[in-house]
Amino acid sequence: MATLTYPTTTTTTTTIRATKPTLSLRKPTKLISFPLSPLKTLNLTATSASPIKSTSSSDHTSTATTTTTTTSISPSPQNLKSRLQNGETLYGIFLLSFSPTLAEIAGLSGYDFVVVDMEHGHGGISQALPCLHALAAAQTPAILRLPEASAAWAKKALDLGPQGIMFPMIESSKDAKKAVSYCRFPPAGVRGSAHTVVRASSYGIDEGYLNNYEDQLLIMCQVESEEGVKHAEHIAAVDGVDCIQMGPLDLSASLGYLWDPANKKVRKMMEAAEKAVLGSGPKQGGAYLAGFAMPHDGPRDLWTRGYHMVSGAVDVGLFRSAAVEDVKRFKMNLIDGSDDEQEREKDADEKYWSE
Repeated sequence: MATLTYPTTTTTTTTIRATKPTLSLRKPTKLISFPLSPLKTLNLTATSASPIKSTSSSDHTSTATTTTTTTSISPSPQNLKSRLQNGETLYGIFLLSFSPTLAEIAGLSGYDFVVVDMEHGHGGISQALPCLHALAAAQTPAILRLPEASAAWAKKALDLGPQGIMFPMIESSKDAKKAVSYCRFPPAGVRGSAHTVVRASSYGIDEGYLNNYEDQLLIMCQVESEEGVKHAEHIAAVDGVDCIQMGPLDLSASLGYLWDPANKKVRKMMEAAEKAVLGSGPKQGGAYLAGFAMPHDGPRDLWTRGYHMVSGAVDVGLFRSAAVEDVKRFKMNLIDGSDDEQEREKDADEKYWSE
C-alpha cells in the first residue's frame, strides 16, 4: 500500500494511508525547430501524455502513452527555383574532381550552386554523395549532371536529393518530355519510387516530400547540338522544363568547329537558341536560360544577354590555372631574379623572424 506524507498547519506531521491514489503528469505540446540540411528546417509537433498511477501493493500496473503528430520538413522558399522566379541571376561552378573538400570550399566561397558533373567527371552516384554532404554542410544547392538522359540515371540521382538535375544532349520536345517524366512519380511520370527511405525525403522523415518535390526540383535540359538549337523553342515550352543549359563546346563540335567555339557561325547559332529560349517566357511557363562562360564570352556577357544562371569556372580548370601560374612564376624568378629582389626577400625574412 502506498504511503503519502503531507505537512499540516501545525509543527506535527500527520501520516495518511491512502488506497490507490492517482497522480497524472501531462507534458504541454511543444514545437521543436532546428536546421536539418541546407535550406531545410525540421518541425516536430509532439504531444506527450504520461499518466503515472501509484497503486497499492496488490496493483503494480503503470501506463504511459505518447502521441506524436506528422513530421514535416519544409524547405526554405529560397531554393534555386524560387530564386529564379524572383528574378535573381545565379552564379555557379562545375565540379569534375568529385572532391568533397573542393565542393565544400566552393560552397563556402559563395557560389549560388555547384554542378556535380557525372557526364565528364570520373565519378558516379557513390562519388557524388560525399560531395552533396559537403555542399549541405556549406548550405549550397547541388545540381547533378547526368551522364545520359535515362530513367535509370535520373532515378538514382534524384534519390540523392539534389536541388537540380541536368539532362545532356536534349534535341527535341520529345526528348524533353521524356526527361521530365523521369523526374516524376506515376501517373505523371515513370520515376521509380523508394521515397520512404532515400536521402531526397530525408530517409522518410519528411512525410511531406511527395507533396513538394515537383515544386522544388529544378529540371535543366542541355541544348548543345545543331539539332537541339532547331527545336530550342519547343524544348523550352515543355511543361516541367525549368531551364535550358546551353553547351557551346558540343555545339561548336556539331557544326564542325571543335577547335573554334568563337567562330561566327557558332555564335550565330547560339544567338538563335538564346532568342528562342528567352522568347518562351519563363514567367508564362517557358524556361530560363543558363550557360557556361567562355574566354570569348564572359559571365557579364551572358548576363547582359538574359542568362539567369551562369557557370563561370570548373574546379579542375581553376586548380590547373593556379598550378601552372605558380610553377611559371617560380621558374621566371629563377631566370630573371635580380640581386636586389633577392636582397628584399632576405630583408623580409629577417624582419619576419625578428618579430
